[in-house]
Amino acid sequence: MLSLQLKDLVVSSSSPVTNYWNNHQFSTIYSPSLFLTNHYARTNNATQTLSTKLNTNSKTAVAASSDSVQEEEEYEVITAMRSNHNDIVIVDTPKARMLLLDSTHNVHSILNKDQKWTGAYWDEFASLPAIIPEGPVAILGLGAGTAAHLMLHLWPSLDLHGWEIDPILIDKARQYFGLSDLEIPTTDGGILRVHVDDALSPAENDSGKFAGIIIDLFSEGRVLLQLHEVATWLDLSKRLMPNGRFMVNCGGISEKPDNADGTWMENPTVKALSEAFPGQVNWKRVPETEGSNFLAFTGPLPDFTFWASKLPHPLSENVKRWKPCS
Repeated sequence: MLSLQLKDLVVSSSSPVTNYWNNHQFSTIYSPSLFLTNHYARTNNATQTLSTKLNTNSKTAVAASSDSVQEEEEYEVITAMRSNHNDIVIVDTPKARMLLLDSTHNVHSILNKDQKWTGAYWDEFASLPAIIPEGPVAILGLGAGTAAHLMLHLWPSLDLHGWEIDPILIDKARQYFGLSDLEIPTTDGGILRVHVDDALSPAENDSGKFAGIIIDLFSEGRVLLQLHEVATWLDLSKRLMPNGRFMVNCGGISEKPDNADGTWMENPTVKALSEAFPGQVNWKRVPETEGSNFLAFTGPLPDFTFWASKLPHPLSENVKRWKPCS
């Protein structure tokens, strides 16, 4: 989930912003190009604002930060609707297609048009299969499938299972993000199996054992509060095979104290993981240009040389930034 603030959105049409969802002006153009210039920066905090002026006649938009005006580009809202679970907006740009969800309009999935890798946290998830036992992998919080695309690209024999609670979102992902292509077996036997259900439901504990579980669960711009609870992680661990691992997008710092030093102890999700699995949690904070989010994975810290040898650049360099939570 990439953070995009649209509270300063100014629409140059007769329809007020508050009526956007009712009017469904799919042809309206607006710009999330602050993402593109920041390499799809991601955070779970509302730290970035986007001031956008729309020109529906010329079909161009200008994104302005506090100190500069970005390059003009075209952006089109290709669908906008409300499901029982989400406000769903899909934006098409010359470089990428993006899925924006809920009232925060945060970006939950990106499909680049000219390259596979995103330059953001989704890439990190693709490094997990190199350090887990052979077996299926789960994604809790599938979205439109950005991580699934990357993982099956790098690991084409992977048996991948993805959980997403919103059936309408899955329909849109199949229509606009190529999710249905991943549901067809690759020549190496890899496949994505989609589960439309609550990923944290105890009933899902019977869905099988996994060598790795990726967790990317957000709502209204924040990590699900259940992930701040030790009991949640102990319950989820029942789904792991022996020596299996979690890899988690833990978000940012909810309330940054004056003496904050950017360590894992300031993130409630990493703290809960560390309490649930003492001495078995590793963390890193992605660069500010990528959103400053915390990531974590469980299990012993792997040998970096071995791990890097299994991955292409730049993933092979990124793994060297992990540190134990001791």
